[in-house]
Amino acid sequence: MADNAGEAQALFTITTAHLDTGLRGFPVGSCMTSKVDPIKGVSYVGYPIAELAPREPEEVAFLLLNRRLPVGDELAAFGDDLRARRGIPSDVLETLKHLPKEGHPMGWLSAGLLILGMRTVTHDWVEDAKNLIARAPELCAAIYRIRSGWGAPIAPNPKLDLIADFVHMLGVPGVDDDAARTRLTALLKSFYNLHMDHGGGNLSTFVGKAVASGHADVYTSLAAAMDGLAGPLHGGANEACLAQVRTIPTSDPAELEQWVRDTLASGDKVYGFGHAVLRAEDPRATVQYELGEKLCPDSKVFRTAANLRHAAVKVLKENPKISNPYPNVDAVSGSLLEACGLTDTTYYTVLFGLSRITGIAAQIVDERTRIRGGKGAPIYRPKYVALDQPDRHIED
Repeated sequence: MADNAGEAQALFTITTAHLDTGLRGFPVGSCMTSKVDPIKGVSYVGYPIAELAPREPEEVAFLLLNRRLPVGDELAAFGDDLRARRGIPSDVLETLKHLPKEGHPMGWLSAGLLILGMRTVTHDWVEDAKNLIARAPELCAAIYRIRSGWGAPIAPNPKLDLIADFVHMLGVPGVDDDAARTRLTALLKSFYNLHMDHGGGNLSTFVGKAVASGHADVYTSLAAAMDGLAGPLHGGANEACLAQVRTIPTSDPAELEQWVRDTLASGDKVYGFGHAVLRAEDPRATVQYELGEKLCPDSKVFRTAANLRHAAVKVLKENPKISNPYPNVDAVSGSLLEACGLTDTTYYTVLFGLSRITGIAAQIVDERTRIRGGKGAPIYRPKYVALDQPDRHIED
């Protein structure tokens, strides 16, 4: 803690060169749910993400909400509690049918959260957070089915756990046998755990907590957070990675290396490599590469992404200006989703949002009910420095 405090203190010497840099690196608050170490990567409440990835999502959600893993019957009780909270009012689902089909699914998710909040908000931070975690899968599945024209929303199955029920409610065309559903469920459980939280300062989390600091309810705050997540520089990155992988004409390692060289020489980027904080391979990517070898090793799109992992790193390492040549979480996630049957890439950020809703909701609960001895964090009010604005008067 002393080292962190010293680091924070050192960063408080601010010059004009620090302005208009997106607050990058400036400490503005505390986070009790997760952290990002440049070498070790993401951890939740001290547990490495690789250890949590294969756990049940309800267990990881419990961890973020309570800052400890469940013991004894607590996991079963928490799962039962979430099941009891499921169910979206029918008029909310009916309202979704009137949203413009040409709108991006993230716009639908933001609108859906606002509409759901209007109907179900309790104005209790903890209750609303748990309700939203329980109901978000049904909302996201309904968006997928209604917007894509796959048919009416599918009702929740109370016998299934959180993500198995989500797969059931998605009803993905082509994923209609037990083996395909099992494969997609395994992928989405891992995907959910890996994307749930990422420190306190990423854009979507920061936006959600900032809106909540004005005492807007959890639904409104998460809608704003999803608007922050929607951009291609944040939640939409895996879509861009997959789009590039689809254009690569080969999965041969030697040919991929030459493709990387040619791509960089042309001035283009190789998407999915590098990270603002990490200086080693993102452990979330490592988990996904290993999962892909189990779930879809013969998929062409996965094979290309998996072999690109080594070819791109080899070439990028040759540039001394590149501080992190390693793959991040987006490098392979889109390829895995497509290989397991989810081919609508515009929906991928919604899957990211479904997971991140849990982490942001947990952080909002902390900021509103636990920080500063339970008083909660004050309303966010950063200072902007007025530059080049001399005093002026209108002359007659």
